[in-house]
Amino acid sequence: MPLKRPSVQWPWHGLLALILLGLAIGLWVATKRVNYEWRWARVPQYFFYQAEDTQAAPVAGTINKINPNGAYSQVDITPANGGQAVSLTVETDTLKVKIGDPVAEGDGIGAQRHWKIGPLSWGLWVTIWISFVSGLIGLFIGLITGLCRLSPNPALRGLAVFYIELIRGTPLLVQIFIFYFFIGTVLNLDRIVAGIGALALFVGAYTAEIIRAGIQSIAKGQTEAARSLGMTAAQTMTHIVLPQALKRVLPPLAGQFISLIKDSSLVSVIAITDLTKSGREIITSSFATFEIWFTVALLYLVVTSLLSQLLFWLERRFARSD
Repeated sequence: MPLKRPSVQWPWHGLLALILLGLAIGLWVATKRVNYEWRWARVPQYFFYQAEDTQAAPVAGTINKINPNGAYSQVDITPANGGQAVSLTVETDTLKVKIGDPVAEGDGIGAQRHWKIGPLSWGLWVTIWISFVSGLIGLFIGLITGLCRLSPNPALRGLAVFYIELIRGTPLLVQIFIFYFFIGTVLNLDRIVAGIGALALFVGAYTAEIIRAGIQSIAKGQTEAARSLGMTAAQTMTHIVLPQALKRVLPPLAGQFISLIKDSSLVSVIAITDLTKSGREIITSSFATFEIWFTVALLYLVVTSLLSQLLFWLERRFARSD
């Protein structure tokens, strides 16, 4: 039997490279048509930057001594009313005085520099934190609601159906407004709590349907076998049905949590400084519109891609455990 010849892949790789090159050329042509000047050099400072803390004279007096020590200098001030000299440490290149200069209380002597987190880094952290907390709460809500959806109790089943249809039938933006301006006002909730609550309720409704489908995909024979062995309904669900169902629903749950990270950008409408709101604030001061939005989009892509790879790894681990 003749061996099957391996298919040639390089033409398809070449086609992919041509498509990506065409997209890059299209972007370049578009920016030329609108006469846009790229300012990528401004972007790094919005991740981390060096801030200067001005060191002011604590007392009125005279500069008695300046002792340089590499990048830093120690400045001694002799108080005008006598007393012990006061020392300040500043960076040498920021010195504003020399020996013998009189200074008043509050006059700037120099500055000390230190690294600070920029608005893009802070906004990224807020987005990840809000998404993680709301996703965790939403998973718990979805698990409880999914079980209630399958309950023989009509009250529990009816409440679960009402909650799911209400959340899935209204826009997330409207839910955030209602949760913040109505529920948040009545319960005196912070905007962070209101944003997390709205996102958790939103993702919980979709997670409930995913979990319900996963539970129903398990063969009824396994439940009957567990009950015939003397296991209660709760034990059967906990030890037999749910472990298998969660493995099956991991891919759709992954997609839901990835969507949650992107949907979290809507909390910026209630003044939560997430990644999207940070980007808008930077644009108003830097006028680097395209650079900031491309950077924000790239940060969302990096976070969702890392989460996707993590969930793929978990899925493979669960598959091997079977």
